[in-house]
Amino acid sequence: MLYFDYAASTPPYPDVITTVSEVMNRHYANASSIHGYGENAEKLLNKSREVCAKTLGVKASEVIFTSGATESNNMAIKGVALRYHSRGKHMITTKTEHASVYESFRFLERMGYDITYLPVDSKGRVRVEDVLHAVRKDTILVSLMHVNNETGAIHPVIEIGRELKKQHPKVIFHVDGVQAFGKIKVELAHSGIDLYSISAHKIRGPKGAGLLYVRSGLELAPLLTGGSQEGGVRAGTENIPLIAGMTKAVRLAEENRSELYARLIPLRDRLMEEILRYPEWELNSSPEGAPHIVHFSYPGMKAEVILHTLEQLGVVVSTQSACSSKYTEPSRVLLAMGKSEEAARSGIRISLGDVHTEEHIDQLIHALREMKKRLVNFEGWNR
Repeated sequence: MLYFDYAASTPPYPDVITTVSEVMNRHYANASSIHGYGENAEKLLNKSREVCAKTLGVKASEVIFTSGATESNNMAIKGVALRYHSRGKHMITTKTEHASVYESFRFLERMGYDITYLPVDSKGRVRVEDVLHAVRKDTILVSLMHVNNETGAIHPVIEIGRELKKQHPKVIFHVDGVQAFGKIKVELAHSGIDLYSISAHKIRGPKGAGLLYVRSGLELAPLLTGGSQEGGVRAGTENIPLIAGMTKAVRLAEENRSELYARLIPLRDRLMEEILRYPEWELNSSPEGAPHIVHFSYPGMKAEVILHTLEQLGVVVSTQSACSSKYTEPSRVLLAMGKSEEAARSGIRISLGDVHTEEHIDQLIHALREMKKRLVNFEGWNR
């Protein structure tokens, strides 16, 4: 079976598994304890923070460890909303964000905040000028994803961040970087980005670990209260084994990023060329997008039928994002891009990782061709 769902989750590096296991055995003490065991755990925690910060080009004090991207995104959005509500209650995002961002804003709407959901173009990208025009006197936050988790579309976050700081320096800028880090270059220093979310299990680290970059001087209202861990922003005993495992994955992902990008682009382009051979299919990803995601629709065919047919042929792909794949509603990402409801109900995401080779793509293309042959007689049945 070939696994092409790396945007949902990745197999941990063997070194990450070894690190997590060793740290569980050796550093089980609470890092907040003042005895020697606790001090050793705290040293490992501090070292992990320094390594992650150095990899991101930021200060160690600007790295907050979390349980993953959902917590990082909730912490950024709700933390800003609660801390800076006296400045205003208007916030800006797009219609195509991941559920952990989108549902955070829906929650704040019910709390009385005013949210602007910006449109995207046919390639899934928000326009810089649309973001700037949406800013009002009472705007406190702009939150965008760096790379879209369904289509791989890349928002121009660096240009937006710099223009925001130039024209509206008090507006805080959060970027969900989960699908970007380890795939495309991320420069946080001088980017205008105040908050940046990363998840470990998207870069061959362990599940249950993530981090949030918080620019110095920015304050967040804590979502979890209790102890003073993580600078008082996130109470709770730090999970040292998972943090150490994530740190190794973060370092390896950045070290291998350029080579991975160069390897994935031709593999992705071959897949795009194959999909474009079929006039019945619609390619939803763009050559200007991320190197690891190819998304297409087969209008008139249910996505789960396509997925299960491919699985019978030895290939694992996904429909929408993993967090939304069990919903029966059409993809709001594709609808926002101007796709028909039929196309939005028949989307398939193929996401690549560092293990994939030309031979794997050959097998995937063979499976796609076989899938088309098997389903051709059912085309249009769901219209």
